Amino acid sequence: MEYAHTLAKLFEIKETYAQNIITLLDEGNTIPFIARYRKEMHGSMDDQLLRAFSEKLEYLRGLDKRREEIREFIRAQEQLTDAIGAALDKAQTLSELEDIYRPYKPKRKTRASVAKERGLEPLALAILEQEKGFVPLEYAEQFVSEEKEVPTAQDAINGAMDIVAEMLSDSAALRKKLRTFLRNNAMLQSVAADKEQDSVYTNYYEFCEPVKRIAGHRILAINRGEKEGFLKVSLTAESEAPLRMIVSSVDKQTNAQCSEILSAAGEDAYTRLIFPSIERELRTELTDTAAENAMKVFATNLKQLLMQPPVKGKTVLGLDPGYRTGCKVAVVDNTGKVLDTVVIYPTHSQAKIRQSKQILLALIKKHKVDIIAIGNGTASKETEMFAADTIKEADHTVYYMVVSEAGASVYSASKLAATELPELDLTLRSAVSIARRLQDPLAELVKIEPKAIGVGQYQHDMPQKRLGETLDGVVEDCVNSVGADLNTASPALLLRVAGLNASVCQNIVAYREENGAFTARTQLKKVPKLGPKAYEQCAGFLRVPESSNPFDNTAVHPESYAVAKELLKLVGYTHSEIKSSKFADLPERVERFGEKNLTEKLGVGLPTLDDIIKELAKPGRDPRDELPQPVLRSDVLDINDLKEGMELTGTVRNVIDFGAFVDIGVHQDGLVHISQICDRYIKHPSEVLKVGDIVKVRILSIDVKKQRISLTMRIK
Repeated sequence: MEYAHTLAKLFEIKETYAQNIITLLDEGNTIPFIARYRKEMHGSMDDQLLRAFSEKLEYLRGLDKRREEIREFIRAQEQLTDAIGAALDKAQTLSELEDIYRPYKPKRKTRASVAKERGLEPLALAILEQEKGFVPLEYAEQFVSEEKEVPTAQDAINGAMDIVAEMLSDSAALRKKLRTFLRNNAMLQSVAADKEQDSVYTNYYEFCEPVKRIAGHRILAINRGEKEGFLKVSLTAESEAPLRMIVSSVDKQTNAQCSEILSAAGEDAYTRLIFPSIERELRTELTDTAAENAMKVFATNLKQLLMQPPVKGKTVLGLDPGYRTGCKVAVVDNTGKVLDTVVIYPTHSQAKIRQSKQILLALIKKHKVDIIAIGNGTASKETEMFAADTIKEADHTVYYMVVSEAGASVYSASKLAATELPELDLTLRSAVSIARRLQDPLAELVKIEPKAIGVGQYQHDMPQKRLGETLDGVVEDCVNSVGADLNTASPALLLRVAGLNASVCQNIVAYREENGAFTARTQLKKVPKLGPKAYEQCAGFLRVPESSNPFDNTAVHPESYAVAKELLKLVGYTHSEIKSSKFADLPERVERFGEKNLTEKLGVGLPTLDDIIKELAKPGRDPRDELPQPVLRSDVLDINDLKEGMELTGTVRNVIDFGAFVDIGVHQDGLVHISQICDRYIKHPSEVLKVGDIVKVRILSIDVKKQRISLTMRIK
């Protein structure tokens, strides 16, 4: 297959770009490196598109591999004809290839194979010929044999029908037609396994929706209900049209008796063989599509969560709420270093509450705490109320924010946490993680397996390998878009940098500990096992603020240093100005000189030149700083304080297929249904909202008993 041509059409890019990407991938270049430093070669495609391109390339290569395997299997049976070879070449999907292979695939014992063993294949072929004057029952008499277990002529006819039914079922062209028909016309139906049994699946106890229209989240919910034994699920469709397709594919209508037998064989083929098989295929297809879409939503939410703006330069006190075991407290300085830890009991007796308040106020004063980060788990609401009350008595202004603690316990019990915080009990490590994830969500959340962060739907029902690959790709893209400080990055953060593996990351940290802070990017070449290819891939994403070379604290790649230096000279910077690393007016100077003139003189493309200019104008820039800052609170609301019609400001915590959950400052997030997000029609909430968005909402309804809050963003 001409991959470049196929992929160019699919992704609507130039064929030369497609071929360049294939070459870059085959040479072992990483997606972040290709996306950032080879823009001219692919037309500035972003990392997500490049990943989709890479996955499609892998699929096409897998398709070709399977095509050749099938060709060899059929050739080995001496059945390969020019027509079969051409059909294999023409097949565009795995299901089409498997349809072609079906008649030649080794089968277990079937009714048709038994009939063939009894010598009934000539009778089946004669019936298919449908010659005028041919009497099937008379011809069947010669196949009667007690020895072969064919006692009567009708038994011979029945055996021949089994052979015809299997031949029809094995027809690739017929299966393709029927698959298309069912895709367009079948209904997915679910009924209760036990109507008396209450469950979260009651909406699906009498449910029916067209396959072509059913939403992905419904498919995943129905699948889970079936798996847990609450639902019975099936595909239903009218059978007249499919039966007409089957019979018309073989019936020449030249012999009424043969037509009658073929009609019966066709009905048997459809109900016993074809429909159950295609039903399984379509349900798998529906599940795969639903899972793929859910993974995309998960990936989008994860990216937005990881790219939340860091709260820089603040001392943070982390609170990991709890009832019986108390509330774990950790204070970290503006670099994330642990200053203090303690356990308090703000949900116990009045004496314990007073004692907890004094401890917290003492810590706030001693360490000049700026913000309190409160985990949103068990006892979060009570802890939030306690914190809001306590900070009123602080000797300086202190704010608080409730943060997601998803995955904090996973991190606390990990080897990484034990290495980073060996002196702390694992419960206190959670409080440290909660504090740090407010300071720098990306740097802290990379320590946790992405699946444990919990910003998706039905994540346990996804293909786990595929989900892991998708989310790992998101984390990698986020880390590389922000960059990492070579002298402070943890091994977990370094591991997400393009081109680095676990052993090299450990070697970087070991080198740093043995030789002190890196003072130049080129020192990376001295790290054991970090070869030229790894250096090429990772260097541009690692920042060295301590370097005397101003370019080392930017995303300018070392391969472009000469270009960057020449650029600065061309637009009029002196040698001493270059050493000062202050190029804030660079964009204005470039505009005066002319970008086109610069690209010609420097011999680089416009995308690379633009990137160099942006980086030099703001060395060490963080793309997250341009996003809305998180909402910090100083007072607390209770669900009982809420009233219908009340307008509030909230933070989007999760975006799902049917709406978005918004934190409005009470323990329970409110739901904005997709119909309440905006006044225009949208297919998915992600068209308007993303995790971390600050939004204005109005309360539509409150169910205190069920702890449900319904919100609208349609505020006039």
